[in-house]
Amino acid sequence: MCSPEEEALLRLEEVFSATLARVNSLVLLPLLETTPEPSDPQGRECLRLLQRLHWSSQRLWEVTEESLHSLRERLCHQDTVGLESLMLLQHAERVLQAHVEYIESYSSCVVVQAFQKAAKKRREFWRGQRKALWQLLPGVSPEASVGTVLAQALHQPLAHHVQQYVLLLLSFGDTAAEPHRTRELVVHAATLFVNLQSFLRQALDQALATQALWHSLSSRLRDGLCTPERRLLQDSQDVPVTVTPLRAERVLLFDDALVLLQGHSVHTFDLKLVWVDPGQDRCTFHLLTPEEELSFCSKAPQDRMVWQWKVTQAVCQALRGKKDFPVLGADLEPSEPPTCRCVAYTFRAEGRLCQATYEGEWCRGRPHGRGTLKWPDGRNHVGNFCQGLEHGFGIRLVPQGPEDRFDCYKCHWREGSMCGYGICEYGTDEVYKGYFRAGLRHGFGVLASAPRALQPCKYTGHWERGQRSGYGVEEDGARGERYIGMWQADQRHGPGVMVTQAGVCYQGTFQADKMVGPGILLSEDDSLYEGTFTRDLTLVGKGKVTFPNGFTLEGSFGSGAGKGLHTQGVLDTAAFPPDPSSTRKRQLGVGIFPVESHWQGVYGPFRDFVSAGCPGDEQEALLGFHVQNSRELRKSQEYLCCERTQPEPCADRMEGILDELLLHREPRALRECLRKALSNSLHPLGKLLRTLMLTFQATYAGIGANKHLQALAQEEVKQHARELWAAYRGLLQVALQRKGQAPEEDEDTETRDLQVHGLVLPLMLPSFYSELFTLYLLLHETEDSLYSQGIANLSLFPDTKLLEFLDVQKHLWPLKDLTLTTNQRLSLVRDKCFLSATECLQKIITTVDPREKLEVLERTYGEIEATVSRVLGREHKLPMDDLLPLLIYVVSRARIQHLGAEIHLIRDMMDPIHAGGLCDFLLTALESCYEHIQKEDMRLHRFPGRWDSREPW
Repeated sequence: MCSPEEEALLRLEEVFSATLARVNSLVLLPLLETTPEPSDPQGRECLRLLQRLHWSSQRLWEVTEESLHSLRERLCHQDTVGLESLMLLQHAERVLQAHVEYIESYSSCVVVQAFQKAAKKRREFWRGQRKALWQLLPGVSPEASVGTVLAQALHQPLAHHVQQYVLLLLSFGDTAAEPHRTRELVVHAATLFVNLQSFLRQALDQALATQALWHSLSSRLRDGLCTPERRLLQDSQDVPVTVTPLRAERVLLFDDALVLLQGHSVHTFDLKLVWVDPGQDRCTFHLLTPEEELSFCSKAPQDRMVWQWKVTQAVCQALRGKKDFPVLGADLEPSEPPTCRCVAYTFRAEGRLCQATYEGEWCRGRPHGRGTLKWPDGRNHVGNFCQGLEHGFGIRLVPQGPEDRFDCYKCHWREGSMCGYGICEYGTDEVYKGYFRAGLRHGFGVLASAPRALQPCKYTGHWERGQRSGYGVEEDGARGERYIGMWQADQRHGPGVMVTQAGVCYQGTFQADKMVGPGILLSEDDSLYEGTFTRDLTLVGKGKVTFPNGFTLEGSFGSGAGKGLHTQGVLDTAAFPPDPSSTRKRQLGVGIFPVESHWQGVYGPFRDFVSAGCPGDEQEALLGFHVQNSRELRKSQEYLCCERTQPEPCADRMEGILDELLLHREPRALRECLRKALSNSLHPLGKLLRTLMLTFQATYAGIGANKHLQALAQEEVKQHARELWAAYRGLLQVALQRKGQAPEEDEDTETRDLQVHGLVLPLMLPSFYSELFTLYLLLHETEDSLYSQGIANLSLFPDTKLLEFLDVQKHLWPLKDLTLTTNQRLSLVRDKCFLSATECLQKIITTVDPREKLEVLERTYGEIEATVSRVLGREHKLPMDDLLPLLIYVVSRARIQHLGAEIHLIRDMMDPIHAGGLCDFLLTALESCYEHIQKEDMRLHRFPGRWDSREPW
């Protein structure tokens, strides 16, 4: 048997469903059918609102029918269907939502007086419907207008129905069993509809207040402000308040905007971009907006509290994007709007952001976080902002010219200007990769023209205030020249070296892009000119030429139109041909600008980063320097977009790097730690190394591969090793400081040099080896050519004849190693003696580490002694007289190409700790072999045409 509450609920649902159907047929459908398609915007808006109300009424009727159906099912099957199956309880939120949608649609019609306007257009029709309408609403006064009756007909049944819902649900709550889930559902539904009752009253009150406001304003103001969904929350005419600095005559707080009326001017502020800042006194509070800071002041503290509270709650409501439910600020604890928000806004005030639209994150009235800024002229900026200014990574596009060309800046920004590292792709197809300060190129950077440009050019070096200044390297593809030296105000200025594609290079002093004073010119054949000359290498004035054969020509030089070079001076032919080593000493660049000053633009940012304690917010700018492949480039561009995921925390990554350094301080562990660091493109040391590689290639590869730059390149590599060790030491000190440990004491010069040559140089040398070894090849090309001829002739000798030719004592010959076939004579066998030593020496070209090359040489010596000891049957130490011919034999059989370049590179780059030791001795011995093989008797010796068959060997 059903309860009285259920029977009452059944009757209530049946009556409300029937009432909705009747209201729909008597009011809503006639309103839509009798309203012709209007031509004016206001009329079309009213029609749209009535159609929306009709749809929400239909939706409410359908939900009521579903609720009624579930109730009937319950009453028919009371034994099997519980009370909790009622739709009103099980799906209370769905029923509630249908009521809320209807209330919002109805209140929007009230705001713009849609019922009155519709009734006014078809007065005669609605006069004929008066009797039916008054029967629907018996309590309405006969003098009431048709519009008022229509509004009552669409509101009164709903209000009565919600009131009855609340009473019945409360009765259900009193009768439901305490522990049963049904009671929880009943209490929840009752709470929702109690709130709905309050919401209905407030929605109607706000709609009527808003309707009254529109009547009080001029038509111009009403047309600009009135929208059906907008509701008035507070009016300064009701609660007085003054606003400065705008001196508003009237202040209106809507649910989506704050409006200040000042004469004929209207100032509208989107509530999503309003921040409430409590004032210091009881009568004042402040509002922060993107372009204004407003002070609200009232005479009475309670008035100030009303305004501040309502503005705060209205901002919360606007950010949520829906009306407060149940009512504005009904919560016991007032909600606080979030400080950080994501909104779009177009700036209006004059300034750099005028008419620009920002879409992204905000904080206290300023763009803050990730966002996009677009100007009407086509400029746009995507990236990070801080307190209203571009700050952090960002991409900016700037249109250039009528064509579809842009300057694209992918840079770090600081307080609105480019500052830090950036990649800039210009509309001219030039690309700059380097550092900025205050929006200008400043520090180290690379500016390169398009690869297919008519006049390709590339500058790698230092910049100051947007101009090339300091040490830098420029490659002029059109002229086939490379300049290495000092710059000032975008011009060559100071000492410099010019290298040409033809192999000619010269050194001198430049001023305002022109060479001034005396200089040195070296040609491809090692001719040396000392004097004055023009940029196109025309000799002018007094000078001296030293030819490769030692002859000198000293006098005055000049050239006439079409007559070539002419000179007047003294030719000295008495000099002897110079020693090749003296020619090799003709090195340019050494001493004219100290190697320590070459790349301060690279070292400087790293030193500043370390001095600041390796802060996480600066690490990204430092480490953003190298993007080597297209995948990393795309990844870096995606990182700059606002829609990207959260970036990897730089501070955590840096903390891990510093912790790693503390864990690996023992010599063996330190070597492996540095190896990993230098090979890691994300490690600060790895980034620094790759930048130095870039500068080295820009200086010494291609046109710069000139033998007269070998000494300069060698010094530069050693300086890089010293700087990398200093960089490691700097990071270590920061790591110790962060852990609260005592810093290490400063190293003395001797200790530092041991670490640099013994630890860092071998690890970093492979990164520079290709370009550096090429310079050694060019420098020792003549000697290596003579050596190759000697090797070619010595390779014609059989083993025994070569040992005899080299005066190796016969009791040291390993004849037992010469195995013969049936038709083979001992004297014709080649490449068998001292085979293990030969194969060992050949490994010298498989490594770039001077220390490992010396170890190969030492093992080769050990293999020679081991072979001799085996031949003699006892351990034997070879004296120099015996070692040298045997070593020549092994070298000739190893046939190592460019041995001279190998030997000199080992000598120049090896650890000074080996000086005077066994390795130094063996390297000296190898040098002697190399020089001996170059001698004329080695190169011109001919293989005997016929051997005496009676010879035993």
